[in-house]
Amino acid sequence: MNLAVSAPDRLVVRTVHIPDPGDLLARLPHPTALAWIRHGEGIVGWGEAARLDLPGGPDRFTVADRWLRELFGAASIDDPVQAPGSGPVAFGGFGFDPKSPDSVLIVPRRILGRRDGHAWLTTIGDDSDPLALLHPPTPPTRLTWSDGALTAPAWERAVAAAVERIRHGHLGKVVLARDLHAHATRPIDARVLLQRLATRFPACYTFSCAGMVGATPELLIRRTGDELASLVLAGTTARGTGPADDDARRAALLASTKDREEHAYAAEMVRDALAPLCSELTVPDQPELLTLPNVMHLASAVRGRLDSRRSVLDVVAALHPTPAVCGTPTTTALQLIRELEGMDRGRYAGPVGWIDSRGDGEWGIALRCAQIEGTRARLFAGCGIVADSDPAAELAEAQSKFRAMQYALEG
Repeated sequence: MNLAVSAPDRLVVRTVHIPDPGDLLARLPHPTALAWIRHGEGIVGWGEAARLDLPGGPDRFTVADRWLRELFGAASIDDPVQAPGSGPVAFGGFGFDPKSPDSVLIVPRRILGRRDGHAWLTTIGDDSDPLALLHPPTPPTRLTWSDGALTAPAWERAVAAAVERIRHGHLGKVVLARDLHAHATRPIDARVLLQRLATRFPACYTFSCAGMVGATPELLIRRTGDELASLVLAGTTARGTGPADDDARRAALLASTKDREEHAYAAEMVRDALAPLCSELTVPDQPELLTLPNVMHLASAVRGRLDSRRSVLDVVAALHPTPAVCGTPTTTALQLIRELEGMDRGRYAGPVGWIDSRGDGEWGIALRCAQIEGTRARLFAGCGIVADSDPAAELAEAQSKFRAMQYALEG
């Protein structure tokens, strides 16, 4: 595997307690932002003390974990805070497909964090003023939109083809994604998108890493010591036009055979993947409803106790890809995605999050997101396809999932 590595021989890391810094996202000094925020808490970072770019491959999680263990193991770390996310942290995102050459870990030079009433600043390297606002955020201007790999009718035909394969017994479920392109007249500032997403979707995990920006509702895994938590989301409907319509849609989602089947696939896979890694594991028998500003999901909160020798990336490797973003059986679904989507997803629907020097971390699935490159943004949305899926309904669901990032770009 040909790795692209940028790192000093030894990191010198210093973490200090600080007064509450207020809005973490507002302290980001320039558009190259790293972030993981929920309900105003989390961590943000900037600069690069070390970076690893991986070309893909089935062992990319193991390679990344080994690199980080060596990097953090050799570091000089002064961290009196000792909270998840204090000390050195790597933000990361992994390609959805093992063949995708788009996985990255970044250890920022500055990390600002807040959790459970404590706030801290981590500095790696020199002590120049890390909180100066160098470039004020500027909203995107004069956006124009264009289709991605497939037009809407072509994507509906891909859904219909997938339904035929499922009905003929080739697989149980596949998740098909679409992309959509936005073009601005000047470079898009990730901080503007982060602020809009965090304000509108506070219960989601608002993230930014190497240009991938979004607000995911799906917590793939959280490791804190030996405690493990995951949130399974599968089965979706758009929000209604008012309270009565919302109530009707909630009832329909809970009663939907198609959506409950889709959710059961995802929950069973998480149970099977985590059971060998955990001494204790609890998976609910029935899903609950998670209501967001734009959609509602069937949700199952999973809890477990992990072998302390395992890092959060070990668990990410075991879980990815879940049926919620790929399908089942996994290998068959992945082959069908490659055949029908007509694109490389990059890091869309791949794991995104952070890991610290203790092996703790939080990783979500990169959903409701866009890849930002200069003046361009590439948005993504996906839908779970099963035997009774209707192409027109799936297209409408994908369009509702685009709206989060369309709002982030347009305001």
